[in-house]
Amino acid sequence: MCFSATSSFIAAGVLGGIGVATLRHVREPRALLFAAVPLLFAFHQAAEGTVWLGLNGQIGKLALDHAAFLFTVYAQGILPFLMPLAIALMEPRGWRRIAIVALTGIGLLVGLWDLFGLVFYPSEVFVSHHSIAYRNPLTGGVVIPSLYVLATCGAMLLSTHRVVRAYGVLNVVGLTIVGFVKGNAFASVWCFYAATLSVMLYWQFAHRTIDVETPNGTSPVLRPLLLPWLRWRGEPPRPPS
Repeated sequence: MCFSATSSFIAAGVLGGIGVATLRHVREPRALLFAAVPLLFAFHQAAEGTVWLGLNGQIGKLALDHAAFLFTVYAQGILPFLMPLAIALMEPRGWRRIAIVALTGIGLLVGLWDLFGLVFYPSEVFVSHHSIAYRNPLTGGVVIPSLYVLATCGAMLLSTHRVVRAYGVLNVVGLTIVGFVKGNAFASVWCFYAATLSVMLYWQFAHRTIDVETPNGTSPVLRPLLLPWLRWRGEPPRPPS
């Protein structure tokens, strides 16, 4: 995050709790990956908290290098593929799903390119204006970041689900602002912003408004797919099939 290790670890703890609560409300296997986004961002923020510890000299350089690698691998190598894939899995048949699958392919290529750069080219990590900056000669420029945004935000904006489109709009607004205000540490700040926004997914899953079979409808299934032992008392039983 933009301030300190403490901020990153607090964000990781909050997102971790919300992530588990979100998974509790998943009712359909095809929505599982999208519902896991807050929890994945929790691990991501924990990795950046560890990077902060290394930059502050509180842990060794080897631990710093591993934490920075984990952060960039998720942010640049996994996320551009994971996000459109999660949306494609929830999308009903039609031209939107075809387009989102195509964007998933673009995200896969971007992720593979970034992974190659992160593995075979030296990366730098340093503090710049109270934020962490990550630099790699192969993952920067204009083309790759543009394709990255196209794959991730484009898939969200094309989704049939209103909440996914809203998440996409807010991400586009956020990345535009971050690009102007914190361009020196874009990956760090935007990932924190996207992680914070992922909290809105809990509300939608909790209120059963993300339904794969009937987009923008309300799921009639009350029993959670995962973690049934976390059901709150008083929750109505699952209706008989």
